[in-house]
Amino acid sequence: FDHNGRKLWQTKVGDKLNGWGSATSPVLSKDLVIVNASIESEALVALDKKTGREVWRAGGIKDSWHAPVLLNSPDGNTEVVVAMFRKVFAFDSDSGESLWHVDTGINWYMCPTPVAENGIVYSIGGRNPNGALAIRAGGRGDVTSSHVVWKLNKGSNVPSPILHEGHLYFAHENLGIVYCADAKTGAVIYEERLEPSPGQIYASPVVAEGRLYFT
Repeated sequence: FDHNGRKLWQTKVGDKLNGWGSATSPVLSKDLVIVNASIESEALVALDKKTGREVWRAGGIKDSWHAPVLLNSPDGNTEVVVAMFRKVFAFDSDSGESLWHVDTGINWYMCPTPVAENGIVYSIGGRNPNGALAIRAGGRGDVTSSHVVWKLNKGSNVPSPILHEGHLYFAHENLGIVYCADAKTGAVIYEERLEPSPGQIYASPVVAEGRLYFT
């Protein structure tokens, strides 16, 4: 829509729907709108932002519920990263070419949106057990043994993490425990149970003025 509310274009990215609906947010990369259409068509879809025309489509995206993440690689290009059941994939943002993938070992759909900084993407997810891992950009093919910086057997199934001043923060959605991990090493700095118990935490946190806010 334009700023006066006039519809400029409308595009379908697939026909399927889940009982939970469709919940991923689009992201902008140059002149492309990139949509995680895992639910609608098991694909990552890039549209021309001016016309809605499909520019490229990458298939095989299953059980992924988060917004695509843009990651700067060492060669200066932009990668689009998507986490799904057992895997994290990266694609070229301009062409949709498959670049690399990692076997996470997390046997669950992936809901939290990964975060990225300084050529590293951080992904959490899973349920019983859940986990977290950091992956270095710029690889090709299966980079499980070469580009995984660290792995951690703690994570969260629903709310996304926060990356702030060299630390990764996230809360377990059911246990009410907040974790702080060193972004470089994955070492847990602290894990703190919120008191009184907040119940389930489904909303992602925000950070402001040195404080983390969970609702």
